[in-house]
Amino acid sequence: EGGHAQLEGGVKYLVINLLASLMFLTGIGLIYGKLGTLNMADLGLRLAESPDATLVTSSSMLLLTAFAIKSALFPFFFWLPASYHTPRLAISAFFAGLLTKVGLYALLRFTTLMFHSQFDAVQPILLTLAGLTMVSGVLGAAAQYDIRKILSFHIISQIGYILLGIAVGTPAALAAAIFYTFHHIVVKSNLFLITGLIESRCGSSQLRAIGGLAKTAPLLALLFFVPAFSLGGIPPLSGFWAKFALIRATLDAGHGVLVGAALLVSVLTLYSMTKIWAEAFWKSAPSGMTVGPAAPGSMRAPVIALALLTLAISLWSSPLFDWSIRAAEQLLQPEAYTRILFQGESA
Repeated sequence: EGGHAQLEGGVKYLVINLLASLMFLTGIGLIYGKLGTLNMADLGLRLAESPDATLVTSSSMLLLTAFAIKSALFPFFFWLPASYHTPRLAISAFFAGLLTKVGLYALLRFTTLMFHSQFDAVQPILLTLAGLTMVSGVLGAAAQYDIRKILSFHIISQIGYILLGIAVGTPAALAAAIFYTFHHIVVKSNLFLITGLIESRCGSSQLRAIGGLAKTAPLLALLFFVPAFSLGGIPPLSGFWAKFALIRATLDAGHGVLVGAALLVSVLTLYSMTKIWAEAFWKSAPSGMTVGPAAPGSMRAPVIALALLTLAISLWSSPLFDWSIRAAEQLLQPEAYTRILFQGESA
């Protein structure tokens, strides 16, 4: 059954990503046919000067759709919870931490460089997608009773937070989105690895089938507490600082409805993490549950390392925030990037 589930999840992932790649290549072809270049810096310059920039922007929607699929944005997120819970936990942890962030990085570069002069045209679309992605992901997570599926749906809702920073588009919002990305990579990867430790100890990730881990595995409970409640935004953990910066930037930009949605999603995220804590760790072990031996040190070492990294980001967040602000300012000033690139080509 495990092999069948993994094969089914792999096929779903393959098919939807092939579709996204087809849209991406089609969009590239249309843009090249209209502007005669695929150099992103050159594209940014030509779009800023072209009287047909709006027409080119309409072709670029294919690229936006491709990035939305790969990032699991609303309404294209359905492939992620259908596939991420099926591979081995180490693979799921790698996917959860990095793969969707690649799509978000492409979207970030795309909007700040190619859409720099037409950002007002795409901003309403991005803001709407951000709000719907946050809400739909967290509602899907709240309905689940399998830890893997809860975490898979929460990837979607957290991607909505990062997209919100990109969509607001101010230096503070972009800096918050960059900080949020680093926080989420560490925390989400660790939560999937901890799920592997829970399965190794209890033989299941179904919340109704496990319990009592706070007594039988106190170290595992502590290791879960750090990333789980960081994801929920409990101060002074890194998730609190990331959400605080993002919500403040969104409020300063005048998007009060999205601030309300972000706060609601944060509360529901905390509800999901509390549900896992109450069911897997706090309640008594259900009858018939067999507690296995503790996982070997090779499995616990990366979890401990990521938990310590989360604490480091939480307690010494200023250096990472300062770096994120500098990166955001450079992203919003593509002229410097264009000048350096063209000087390099001339040399």
